[in-house]
Amino acid sequence: MQALDDYDKKILQFMQENNKLTAQEIGDLVNLSSSAVQRRLARLRENKIIEADISIISPSAIGLTITCIVDIVLTDGNSKALEKFKTSMRKCHEVTQCYFVTGTYDFVIIVNTKDMQHYESFAKKWLMDDPNVKHFYTHVIMDKVKVGYNYDNLTPS
Repeated sequence: MQALDDYDKKILQFMQENNKLTAQEIGDLVNLSSSAVQRRLARLRENKIIEADISIISPSAIGLTITCIVDIVLTDGNSKALEKFKTSMRKCHEVTQCYFVTGTYDFVIIVNTKDMQHYESFAKKWLMDDPNVKHFYTHVIMDKVKVGYNYDNLTPS
């Protein structure tokens, strides 16, 4: 894989801030032609440096006002049990992110619900009723301080 040069880093920074910018707009910002920007973006996507171009939907705009981070400890950590839990989390609409992690917990998930009653229903169905879930610990988000992927180290020195 080709190393990122200063132009790539600048392009990635602008894409992080607003991926709706046109190649011409980015080119004007980084001092490259729009065709050069298009070639670089294609290479960055092909090399999976840009994993996806997505729209992030505001949970509160669609009525999901509660966000929780849930730490989960499983009873059984064999590969079959882990895969079964991963599969169940992929099916669950309330779970927006699921991470298999090292340390004290086996999984950390991000859950969005409309209210605490909805969270309780989620927890009963997907956690309490799962015989392989030994413990789970819920952290209710009070304030989003920072959400995003602005990498300062992408900016040329």
